[in-house]
Amino acid sequence: MKRARINVYLERDHERRLIEFAAAKRTSRSAVVAAALFAHLSPDGGARREAATAKRIEKLTQQFDRLERDQAILIETLALFIRHYFIAAPSVPEPHQEAAKAQGKLRFAQFIEQLARILQRGESLVREVFDEIAPVNGGDNSSAEARLHSKSEMLS
Repeated sequence: MKRARINVYLERDHERRLIEFAAAKRTSRSAVVAAALFAHLSPDGGARREAATAKRIEKLTQQFDRLERDQAILIETLALFIRHYFIAAPSVPEPHQEAAKAQGKLRFAQFIEQLARILQRGESLVREVFDEIAPVNGGDNSSAEARLHSKSEMLS
């Protein structure tokens, strides 16, 4: 097939990106431009781009829905914990308040250290607990309960 020679004016940024892309793919700039034109001008090119865009939007929508659900669970969990704490926690008598504040600071520091370790490992304590309570394989929950009990002892 005979090829036609054309001159195209590109913005400097587009030229730079074309050169980088061609170098990364170890091909010529002409081949990159020809492939891009072919994809853009082909009759089903628009349909493919639209399908790819719809697929990405659907994936983002699912991720957003999951985040929204997780946030709602987190908010409800925190609200229940706060309500339980205010109902169940006795008030500290005046003479013991300084000791209680010191103990609270120590416990908070331990909490922050545990949180940092979990986040550094890229783990999720909530996901771990859910997996232990309701294993994916539908197996016996007695070992999951034992692991959960040992984990709660470790955290206290």
